[in-house]
Amino acid sequence: MSKDGGGVFGRGEEFLKLFSRGAQFTKELMHENEKLRRQLVHVRMTQDSAAQNPDDWEKLRCELMGRIESLEVERDSALERLREVECENHDFATRYVEIEEENNALANLYVASFQLHSTLDLSEVLKIILEIVINLIGAETFAVYVVDEKTSRLEAVASEGEPLSHFPAVPTGSGIIGSCVTTGDTWCGDASGSDDMERPIACIPLRVEDQSLGAIAIYRLLQQKERFTPLDHELFTLLAGHAATAIFSSRLFANSERKLNTIQGFIDLLTK
Repeated sequence: MSKDGGGVFGRGEEFLKLFSRGAQFTKELMHENEKLRRQLVHVRMTQDSAAQNPDDWEKLRCELMGRIESLEVERDSALERLREVECENHDFATRYVEIEEENNALANLYVASFQLHSTLDLSEVLKIILEIVINLIGAETFAVYVVDEKTSRLEAVASEGEPLSHFPAVPTGSGIIGSCVTTGDTWCGDASGSDDMERPIACIPLRVEDQSLGAIAIYRLLQQKERFTPLDHELFTLLAGHAATAIFSSRLFANSERKLNTIQGFIDLLTK
């Protein structure tokens, strides 16, 4: 998490630098404006003096033409610098919005992570994962696959956008989903959407250390989301770790509960 925080602070420093440059340029423009105002006063005084002395009029005209040309050059230079600052301000505003979006996403992920680890009920964990993928990543159709310990096949245990029956079981190591689970590498393709349940547009493997637990396969994004962003890829990594840990803990707890009930039942039989 510290690495992400560093990225946000780095962009914040860049934001302050851009702001300082804008303030410095504004100060320079005010100085140039004051300089031009003094020159204008001088020109008017010279013009009044020449009006009283017609012999100096031609000399004054040449001097004024020269000053006009000089002022036009200074004006063009100031306008060019103003356009540069406007471009920098636009970049600054864009980056500011990106920083705000990243801060909001990280804050939401923190809340979601807390919710993930607040329960050991597998159905609740899967429900929270669905909400995270919808709200933070903006997926419309996707499924959560979990490795079946008996068959070593990936089975869809939760889905959004389509019923579970539409998502076929996948052998580990087969196809995009099976390969992602085996290698542990996130896969991203064309974000325009896919109707082929064996070819998702993104696949996020769920692993705890070297143990493969399953994957989140995304097939279609919400209408207002056109593509995956760099922030989405950061969320993929963070989500994969937290979701995998939550699923692993809930399954371990369920297994221990079943074993405890079996042992308790056996003890009850012996003590009767």
